[in-house]
Amino acid sequence: MAWYFTADTHFGDPRVLRIDRRPFGSLAEHDRALVERWNAAVGAGDEVWHLGDFARGDRARAEDLLAQLNGTKHLIIGNNDGPATLEASGWSSVAHYRELAADGVRLVLCHYPFRTWNGMGRRAIDLHGHSHGRLKPLTRQIDVGVDAWEFRPVSLATMLAGRRYRVI
Repeated sequence: MAWYFTADTHFGDPRVLRIDRRPFGSLAEHDRALVERWNAAVGAGDEVWHLGDFARGDRARAEDLLAQLNGTKHLIIGNNDGPATLEASGWSSVAHYRELAADGVRLVLCHYPFRTWNGMGRRAIDLHGHSHGRLKPLTRQIDVGVDAWEFRPVSLATMLAGRRYRVI
């Protein structure tokens, strides 16, 4: 089992093609590509933490998407997650904020990037979405949104091994 993190998929939300300039010709192409990339990265036994802004649409649409995506899925609520997303079956947990330890690393999870966070002075890492890859990260702060990671979830191991984020 591996741990994966992602945010800001915005399935079914046409604004991402325009505002975020995502490289897809249509919303249907966008959604298909994100499902394919998710499933290419994540196995059935993996754990995925989605840090907000999952999808737009009704509950049936959210449940259909969740059924298509590999892994055990947890939602950290974002500013664009409405009742349809929050109430959809398919989430193992739903919360606004979470702290956890994965592979011996202390993580602070929230949709929003923090200026400071619990455990910051003790090497805790802040994982967030919301900024769509546009913020310069602080030390031990990582944007896990799809805009920053080739439109797919990213593993904890990949984040910690990467040089583009300062985690020491």
